[in-house]
Formats: sequence, C-alpha cells, structure tokens
Amino acid sequence: MSNNPTFASPHAKALYQKLCNRTARAGVIGLGYVGLPLAVEFASAGFQVFGIDVDKRKCDAINEGQSLIQDVPSETVAALVESRNLRAVTDVGAAEPLDTINICVPTPLRKTKDPDLSFVVAAAQAVKEHLRTGMLVILESTTYPGTTEEVVQSILEETGLKAGVDFFLAFSPERVDPGNERWNTKNVPKVVGGLSSDCSTLAAALYGSSIEQVVCVSSPRTAEMVKLLENTFRAINIGLVNELALMCDRIGIDVWEVVDAAATKPFGFMPFYPGPGLGGHCIPIDPFYLSWKVKEVGFEARFIELAGQVNAAMPYHVVDKISDALNEHGKAIKNAEILVLGVSYKRDVEDVRESPALDVISLLLKKGARVTFHDPFVSHIDSDHWAGEKHLDSVPYSPQAITAADCVVLLTDHSTFNYAEIASAARVIVDTRNAFDISAPNIFKLGAPNPKNY
Repeated sequence: MSNNPTFASPHAKALYQKLCNRTARAGVIGLGYVGLPLAVEFASAGFQVFGIDVDKRKCDAINEGQSLIQDVPSETVAALVESRNLRAVTDVGAAEPLDTINICVPTPLRKTKDPDLSFVVAAAQAVKEHLRTGMLVILESTTYPGTTEEVVQSILEETGLKAGVDFFLAFSPERVDPGNERWNTKNVPKVVGGLSSDCSTLAAALYGSSIEQVVCVSSPRTAEMVKLLENTFRAINIGLVNELALMCDRIGIDVWEVVDAAATKPFGFMPFYPGPGLGGHCIPIDPFYLSWKVKEVGFEARFIELAGQVNAAMPYHVVDKISDALNEHGKAIKNAEILVLGVSYKRDVEDVRESPALDVISLLLKKGARVTFHDPFVSHIDSDHWAGEKHLDSVPYSPQAITAADCVVLLTDHSTFNYAEIASAARVIVDTRNAFDISAPNIFKLGAPNPKNY
C-alpha cells in the first residue's frame, strides 16, 4: 500500500492520517473469540481501543485485567488496561467519539438452516445511533455475500450519510483458529474488501497497523465469499473422508491407515481425517450461508448440502459403533455406564460450540445409557447449550473411573490424556479420533474393522 495514497473523499484523508499516527479511537463490538484478540492487537499497536459487549460481566472482567479467551493471556489484557489503551464498555455511546468500529458478533443458523443476522442487525443499529462523518465501519462476522451492502450499509445510510463518501464501509472475514499456537490474529493474513477504493485503503491501514499482511480484494462481496470458500472447502473434504470412513467400516479396511498412506504423496493430495462430526463456530455453519444465498438465484449447492448431510449423520454412526462395541462384550447400551472423554469441538480448547460430542451424549441418553464426561478444558455443560437440556459437570479423572465404565468413548483427543493408562484400564474403548496407537481387543475405532476381525 502506498505511503501517500490519493483519496476521493477529504474525510478519508483525515482518517488516514489518524490511523497512521495512531490517534484514531477504535471500537470493537463483540468481545468473544474474534473481537477480544482483535481489540488486543489494536491496543498493542498504540490505538485507544474500546471493546463493546452487552455482557456486563465480560466487560467488568476485562476492565479488571482478566481475559475470558484461552488464546489471550490475562497478563496482556491487564497491561493494556493499565496503560489505558484498552477499556470495555456495554454500549457504543459510552465509547464516543469513535473513528473506527469493527463488528465481531455471532452469526448462527436458525433451526431451519437459514441465517440468523439478528446480532449483526442489532450491532448495525447501535452503530447507526452514533455514526458520524469520517467513521470507518468494518463487518467481520461470517455471513453470506451481500450482507455488508444489503444489511449494514442500508441501516447506516438511514442517517442520511452516504457510504464511501461520508463514512467508510468494508468487510474483513475473521480467520480465528482457537488453540492454534502457530497462527493467530497478528500473523494470519487479513482479507479486506471495501465498498470503494477509499474504504479499502482505510481498512487496510487500520489492519496494517497491527497485522503482518493485508490482502485487498475488489469488494465486500468478494471478501464475504472468500471466508465461505475457506470453510466450505474444509466441510466438503471432511464430509468426503467421513463417508470414506463409513465405507471402510463396512468393508473391513482401516481408514486411518488409508489416509496416512495417501498423505505420503507429495502433490495433489491434502489429508483430512474423519471424526464424530463437525464442530466450532465456523465450519458446521458457514457453508449453509452460501447454499441458502444461492437459492435466491435458483442454484442448488449440491456438494455443500450432501457434505452437510454426511457430517450431520456422524454422531449417529458413533452411537451405533458404541452399541456394537458393547454388544461384543455382552452389554446392552441401555443402562450402560458410558464415560465420554472430551466434549470440546477440537483438541486442547474449551469451546463447545456446535461440538458433535454434545450430539453423541444426547443420543446416548435417549437410548437409556448413563453418561458422564471428563474434559480437562470444560468444567460443565450448561443446559441451554445442547439438545439434552440438562446441566452436566465434568467428573474427575482417575484410572478407577475408567475401569468402572462399561465403555469409554474418546470424542476429543486432548493432548493431556494418558492414552496408555486409559487403554490398559478400560473395559471397552470407542476411539473416534485414532488417538490410541495400538490394536487391542477392547479398542473399537471409527472407520476401522472391529478388533475381532484383526
């Protein structure tokens, strides 16, 4: 990006100077897995940053120097709060006057698999009440192509100010991977699509102050589609390997061995691995934003829909595997004592959003099993977080607890688990992650022959 860009709007030039000399006041709406790390990066770059969240308890914790996000150390938050570069408030008005606002709120799906933009609409309405000439607004929440213009721009222009002229608007997809120690907000390239050249230049300047690489694309719609492609790519390939796991289970081949051998090819292949289903805040949801949107133009996203069906069916297959494993050892699933190891959606994180483990537990309970869980990262599951609609607490780990269970089900392969001890203590194990590196009569693996066939 040029050090002396030309601007069509004088308001853009004035904001650019503030961004360059770090005098701009930045706001971030939503202080979750996306918003808090972003606010911390902006504050670390020297901006005065206001994190905005309707959850007063979250704001109070941040203002006391406590991080509620696993990837953001409390020490970092405390130092930024002490330096007055970071403050959390519950509404936009308490942060006025702001020069930039990043919207980082959830975009879930409704039960009907259509987008729920209520959080985005609420955030845009809040910004509208405090929008002023020269402000930069960036949407980061994952959504369908067209949302920035059709929803956010429309709401903000109700003020009489014109986007790209009086205020500036862009979309930049979040690329957060919770628990990833190598890639974080600072070093993951940031895609930016502005409504105009001025919008893109300003957004790139804001992100460029604290993020190592900024990639500008031609429009907000393009940037919105970039995010959906990234996660749809993963969802479809995981759906493919999950279907392969079901095939291998039927014909007596170990899918894990197949994938590992195929991965030795140095070109034209990227390994994906099966599991109990999709989880997290992006991959299970984002592809359906795309398939929903293209129905407006009469297009059927068949790959996306089919992958979604395969992935959604995996918890049912896992429960069938558990039932088979118990039957092999003379035990019915009804009234069986089942200990689930790991309920977060992936290894070494505390996040249970869309976790397939919750679906597996719910299905087991419906079949009459007595289910407990242990997860070193998740102390409890709230009743409103899953279909089981009951509160569950993580039970303490011990070899005795492993031995007492009729079946131990490994759903999340945390690195802290003592797999050798579990393998030797458990009566029956169902391993959905290929975490147990041995073949034994008591270990049943997803996508592999039952141990009696070895």
